[in-house]
Amino acid sequence: MKKIEKGFTLIELILYMGLFCILVSVLSGIFTAVIDTQLNSKATASVDQDGRYILAKLIYDMQSASSSAIPSASSLGSPSATLQLNTSAGTYTYASNSGNLQLTNTNGTNNLNSVDTQISGLTFTRIGNGTATDTIRVNFTLTSTTNKRSGLETRAYQTTLGIQ
Repeated sequence: MKKIEKGFTLIELILYMGLFCILVSVLSGIFTAVIDTQLNSKATASVDQDGRYILAKLIYDMQSASSSAIPSASSLGSPSATLQLNTSAGTYTYASNSGNLQLTNTNGTNNLNSVDTQISGLTFTRIGNGTATDTIRVNFTLTSTTNKRSGLETRAYQTTLGIQ
């Protein structure tokens, strides 16, 4: 009577290890693709969301303003790093500080962009005559702080606002 030994042969172990390596490689590729997609989505969404919010806030405040003090009417066509609006609720001052767009009013100072973005190239240029209607051109660039494989997400914004 022959004794049957229990265990694995060397061939079986090599086949198992080969199949296991293929499975791990495929799953690693899928995991990497999922992480890249998530980083791309986060970077794009944060820049889009902050850009839309900042533009909406500027439009709302500009429409409720009675006048703009900075940039002054004497600096027609010259860019300024600060926008100051006079409203019935008080003075609203927009300025860039350490990569953040800050709004200062009677309630204090608040950042208008999230921690996921930084603002740069912020300029306010008076293009209206400053009499009946003040018209201000706003330029800024938002950059995501989320670093994706292809680099940082950056988007430039430009709009023209008028007091009504």
